[in-house]
Amino acid sequence: MKRFVQVALLVLSGLGLLQASLLTDLYLRYVKEGMRPLLIGSGVLLVVLGVVEAVSWWRAREGADGHGPDGDGHDGTRRDTHDGHGYDGTRQDTHDAHDGHGHDHSGVPRVAWLLFLPALSLLFYAPPALGSFTASREAPKVVAVVEEDGFDPLPATSPLPITLTDFTQRVQQDTGRAIEGRTVRMTGFVTPAGGGDGWYLTRILLSCCAADAQSVKVRVYGVEAPAADTWVTVTGTWHADGTLGTQSAAVALDARSVERTERPSNGYTDALPLGS
Repeated sequence: MKRFVQVALLVLSGLGLLQASLLTDLYLRYVKEGMRPLLIGSGVLLVVLGVVEAVSWWRAREGADGHGPDGDGHDGTRRDTHDGHGYDGTRQDTHDAHDGHGHDHSGVPRVAWLLFLPALSLLFYAPPALGSFTASREAPKVVAVVEEDGFDPLPATSPLPITLTDFTQRVQQDTGRAIEGRTVRMTGFVTPAGGGDGWYLTRILLSCCAADAQSVKVRVYGVEAPAADTWVTVTGTWHADGTLGTQSAAVALDARSVERTERPSNGYTDALPLGS
C-alpha cells in the first residue's frame, strides 16, 4: 500500500469518527452515550496522525529529488555509490527494502485495501440500528430484583410514563400491587411474537457497545401489531394473567392505543424518551 493511501486511510477514519460522534448522534448506534468523548478524541488523533504522516511523506519526496547546494545532496556532501562505499570508507546499503534481486517487498498485502470499507462507511453509510431481528434472537435481559421496601409511590399522573424495566419490576416484584388498574404509557419498537396472540414492545440495552446488546420486552395484547421495528408509544393497563406482585404475573399489557413515534436519540437505553 502506497504511503499516500495510508495517509488517506488515517484521515478518512478520523473524519468518519468525528462525523458520527461530533456532528451527529450516529455513534449511539454503536456505543453508549458516555463513550462520546473517547470517540471524539480518537477521531481528532487519527486526523492529526494523518496530517503528520502527510507532512513527513511530502518532506521525504522533496528530499528524494536529490537537489542540494552542490547538486549532489541536500547537505552538500557527495556519496559514491558505485562500489557501495562512501568516501569516508563506510558502506552505504542501497538495498534496504530489497531481497537481492531488485524486488521491493516492503509493501502490505492487497487485502489491506479493504480497510477503506469501514472508513468510508462511517462517512457515507449509516448501518441500521439494532432492532427486532436482534431482539428475537437474544435472551431477554434479567431484570434486577428490587428490595421489598425499594418501591416508591407511583405519581398520580395518568397515563403514567414508565420504562419497560420499571413496569416489569412493578408487575413481578411490587407486593403493594401499585400498578394494578393504572393506565401506563411505554415507548419501544415492535418485535413480532413467535407464536400465539400479541406482539412485543421492545427496548435494546447496551452495557458498552452493540456487541453486548440485550433486550427487555413487554407483550402487548388487544391491538394489531404494526410493522416490525416500528417505534411506537403504547398506552394500556396490565394484562391480568398470574398473581400480580409475583414471578407468575405476566409482563404484558392490554393496549388501548398505539401511536407511531420517532426513534428517540436514547434508543439504546430503557429510559423515558428525552423530553417526555
